[in-house]
Amino acid sequence: MDLSIVIPAKNEKDNIEPLINEIIAAISGIYDFEIIYVDDGSDDGTFEELLRHKQQGKAFIKVLKHQYSVGQSTAICTGVKQASGRWVVTMDADGQNDPRDIPLMVQQAAGQAADSHFCIAGYRKNRKDTAWYRLQSKVANKIRSKILNDGTPDTGCGLKVFPKHTFLSLPYFDHMHRFIPALVNRMQGKVIVVEVNHRNRHAGVSKYNMLGRLGVGIVDMFGVMWLQKRYKQPVVIEQQ
Repeated sequence: MDLSIVIPAKNEKDNIEPLINEIIAAISGIYDFEIIYVDDGSDDGTFEELLRHKQQGKAFIKVLKHQYSVGQSTAICTGVKQASGRWVVTMDADGQNDPRDIPLMVQQAAGQAADSHFCIAGYRKNRKDTAWYRLQSKVANKIRSKILNDGTPDTGCGLKVFPKHTFLSLPYFDHMHRFIPALVNRMQGKVIVVEVNHRNRHAGVSKYNMLGRLGVGIVDMFGVMWLQKRYKQPVVIEQQ
């Protein structure tokens, strides 16, 4: 199998069908793929909507559910562990990531050595969020880039491609999905930035707010910096 598309979802019932249809239209016939949805404790019928699609004969859809919400990073981790594809694609469930960007990103992944660590990171150059939200993100990205030197202008973009073994080699912690490029760099992996489309939400509302993101972001950023300083890359010489 080529691709495992991992989508964490919390209360995104009305966005399920449009996104599934767009993924099929974008990559069906190009790649052998599976879609792994992880329902992170939704209470709006998201899980039931996912099961409805699976029961319609869409065998390429896997549906996992957390009993209660444990956050986006943990939901991504749950999905990646179940992935069968050569590459893992992560994307948000709200429809703001465009599935038509997946082939270009996978082309970049195909150019990397199979056993190497890498991440193809989306860059939402022209964001469709409010001016206030864009300002927050711009400031946060500049601070993060200065402190972590991850070479990524938009680490918060949910659209990424990487090998399963790369993700499972990263240190796990809550909110770690926002620091994947920095964590890949930490172990001398390669990060390739690809400009991607960004769209308005299909339906629903954002699950994040400024104060919540700021509070955890500062703590996590310094935690990642601590991890960077304490990582050691061994050079193993095989004994003959």
